[in-house]
Amino acid sequence: MVRNSISIRLRPLIFVVTLIFAVFQVSAQDKLSMTVSKDGSGDFSSIQKAIDACKAFPDTRITIFVKNGIYKEKIVVPSCNTKLSIIGESSDKTVLTFDDYFDKINRGRNSTFYTYTLLVQANDFILENITVENSAGPVGQAVALHVEGDRCLFHNCRILGNQDTLYAAGKLSHQYFENCMIEGTTDFIFGEATVLFEKCTIHCKSNSYIAAASTPQGNPFGFVFLNCKLTASESAKKVYLGRPWRIYARVAFLNCEMGSFVVPEGWHNWSKPESEKTTLFAEYKNGGSGASTAKRVLWSIQLSDSEASKYTKENIFEWSGMDVPSEIKWYDHKL
Repeated sequence: MVRNSISIRLRPLIFVVTLIFAVFQVSAQDKLSMTVSKDGSGDFSSIQKAIDACKAFPDTRITIFVKNGIYKEKIVVPSCNTKLSIIGESSDKTVLTFDDYFDKINRGRNSTFYTYTLLVQANDFILENITVENSAGPVGQAVALHVEGDRCLFHNCRILGNQDTLYAAGKLSHQYFENCMIEGTTDFIFGEATVLFEKCTIHCKSNSYIAAASTPQGNPFGFVFLNCKLTASESAKKVYLGRPWRIYARVAFLNCEMGSFVVPEGWHNWSKPESEKTTLFAEYKNGGSGASTAKRVLWSIQLSDSEASKYTKENIFEWSGMDVPSEIKWYDHKL
């Protein structure tokens, strides 16, 4: 009897303790803010482990703050980790790096697409103040950033590599790079996504091609460079603005600054003469010694004022009629 009465009196206490533990477990699983630090002072010492701890398909944005340090990790943001922001302490000292490349991966003809340092498959992803680097060097195809998600924003980031640095994937994907630095060699910005690069520095490390778009037929916009600055290393003397990875490629440079390293003809047909009738390679009021249009290939175009006025954020990102969540307003995101 004594034992039973003690058990009865303890039941409320056991219930309360169980409830507190359950609440603690839920709150731990649903954290909206986490910190990653190499020195162990944060919630995690690995960026991937922090991502893995995030709630899938959250109703509210989750933010991972990453302290300065070099994080050698091959990172995947899976499609279930929507509404995720990863924010670094500083763009030049918060570095995500890995060194995979085509021959190292050795997965056959499509090995390029497995060489990424950071793969983003989730929608509504934001990356700020971080360097994403493929450190393999000039050894062939080696992707630093591979983006498949829709409505993905990159602000004040450095995307570093050589050949195939940035893979902007997904025919329904819309991506926005603002105030970023992107460097590389051959075709170092490539893919089928609709992408706006605004106020970015595009740095050419060798004689090469900047953009290799594979825009799907019927998409009104492909890669748009607006108010960007094109720079080059001393060894880069002959750089093409772009060439068509696929024959309906669309690339436009508007109000950009171009150095003398840009070849007078501007564009290349990738030995696909048929693409000259289907691509749209356009320019508008660019400046600098490489911006002269006098010797541009005849199948590129110079936009009129009326045509150029269509290249707005709203038109570029809402041409499909998609509903941009008011919570994010990602294309007008301001820090």
